[in-house]
Amino acid sequence: MPNFTKEDCFADLKLRILTTDLAPGSALDEVTLAAHYGLSRTPLREVLQRLAGVGYITQAENRGSKVASMDIGTMRTFFQTAPMIYANIASLAAENRTAAQLDALKSAQLDFTRETAKGDASAAALSNHRFHALIGEMAQNPYLTASLDRLLIDHTRLSQTFYRPASPAESVLIKKAADQHDAMISAIEAHETALAIDLTLQHWDLSRDRLERFVRPDPLPVDVVSLKDRRNAI
Repeated sequence: MPNFTKEDCFADLKLRILTTDLAPGSALDEVTLAAHYGLSRTPLREVLQRLAGVGYITQAENRGSKVASMDIGTMRTFFQTAPMIYANIASLAAENRTAAQLDALKSAQLDFTRETAKGDASAAALSNHRFHALIGEMAQNPYLTASLDRLLIDHTRLSQTFYRPASPAESVLIKKAADQHDAMISAIEAHETALAIDLTLQHWDLSRDRLERFVRPDPLPVDVVSLKDRRNAI
C-alpha cells in the first residue's frame, strides 16, 4: 500500500467519517491507522489533532481518539440548531455572493443531480455537503461558517439515510430536494434574501423526518410483548 501524505490522510479520514465508514463514536486505533496510511505516529497524531480541531473526532487524555459521537444530546442540539444556521447563511449568501461563487454552486448542483440519479447514497450526501458548504462560503461570515462546517459533518452522516430511499415516495423527495437546490440558486443569484431563507427552510423541512430516522428507529410492533407479560414487567 502506498504511503499517504498528511494531507491525503486528513482528507481520507474526513471522507470515511462523513460516509460513516468510520462509525460515529468508534475508537480510532493509532497503530492500525499508522499502518494503513503508511505514516509514523507523530504525523498521524498531527492529523488527528487537526480533525479534532474541526469537529470530526474527539480526543480525551488517556482515552485516545474517537469519531465524533451522534448521541441523543448531540442530535437534539443538531435539530434545534440546523434551521437557524441554514437560514442565516442563506440570507447572507444572497447578499454577498460573487459571480465566481455562483458558477461553483451551479457546478456543484450538476454533480449533486448526477449522483442522486445514480442512486449512490454516499456520493449524493457528499455532493450535498459540497453544495451547502459553498453557500456557506458565499455568506462571508467566519462565525456562521464555522458553525455550518460543524453542522454539515452530522448532516452529511445523517443524509446517508435520506439518499437511500425505501419507497417510490421517498425517491420523489430526493428529486424535490434537487429542484429546491435549483430554486435556492436562483434566489441567491437574484439577491432575493427573504426567498432564499424561505426556500432553505422548506429544504430543511423536506429531509428532517428522514434524517431523524437515522437516530430514531421505527417502534416495535404492539404485540411484541404480550399483555400478560406487560402486567408483570417492571
